[in-house]
Amino acid sequence: MTEALIQIVTAFLGSLGFALLFGLRRKYVLPAALGGMLSWSVYLLLSRLLASPFLACLAASACSVLYAELLARLLRTPATVFVIPAVIPLVPGSSLYYAMSCVVQKDLATAREYGTTTLEFSLAIAAGMSFVLAFRELRTRKQ
Repeated sequence: MTEALIQIVTAFLGSLGFALLFGLRRKYVLPAALGGMLSWSVYLLLSRLLASPFLACLAASACSVLYAELLARLLRTPATVFVIPAVIPLVPGSSLYYAMSCVVQKDLATAREYGTTTLEFSLAIAAGMSFVLAFRELRTRKQ
């Protein structure tokens, strides 16, 4: 439980850093950072319940886009202001780093494993975002 709490706080701080780096207005920084905390919390919860990290990441990505869309409507600002910081904790930085490190060291078998993990997480993020945005678009067109 302590490890999960540390990860959630770190996700908040990482998203907060990206919100500040992107120069978000002061009133949007905290909601953007909370989106990152939410997405990582959903990922942690679902990764324990589901056997597939891909599905956990997909659902967490979808939740982060839903959160961003809701905030965008409430605060009357573009959703991308909240989507990018919310998805940051899901980005597979460590597996990408290790894949590139293994390529440099000519350990191609291990690089392939890390590369596959990186690709799976990237696809899960994109698919989760796409599902929510496609559903929103279909709903908007029906009205």
